[in-house]
Amino acid sequence: MSRIPTPTLEETPGAAQPLLAGVKKQLGTVPNLFRIIANSPAALEAYLAFSGALGKGALPAPTRERIALAVAELNGCDYCLSAHTYLASNLAKLDDAEIAANRNGASNDVTAAAAVRFAAKLVRERGHVGDIDIDAVKRAGYSNAELVEIIAHVALNVFTNTINVAFGTEIDFPRVAARKAA
Repeated sequence: MSRIPTPTLEETPGAAQPLLAGVKKQLGTVPNLFRIIANSPAALEAYLAFSGALGKGALPAPTRERIALAVAELNGCDYCLSAHTYLASNLAKLDDAEIAANRNGASNDVTAAAAVRFAAKLVRERGHVGDIDIDAVKRAGYSNAELVEIIAHVALNVFTNTINVAFGTEIDFPRVAARKAA
């Protein structure tokens, strides 16, 4: 049971309703995360804008899902881990071994591994990374723009992890439990 209301689409504030209609059109449904954030239309608008802009960035969808899985595991967010396991498997077409590696802050793909390790370190160290960490990502072939996007994806995922953990958002995806929080 969520600690704050998970409004039905009709119960959401008027300013949030067109935003949620867009989510429903894109996804075919409105997951509970969006309905929880809709308690604040401003927060929902910000989240959708940030997420939408990053979706047009340089990082491919599978790498974005890998980062989301690593961040959710580190933050102990069962909701995001459940959602991103579903998305990683069904949309990004990552296999079970890759999803397991991502949850461990790694990847079976050499290039993606650098991004996922960097994302995990950002979470564990709260952004306090060193030159060696940034150089490792660059050596793997990532541009400065992609480095910025990795950090942006970490921030976006920390936001949703925090919302879901703090409010106990009811999971509406096949349930996956985090092993431990960092």
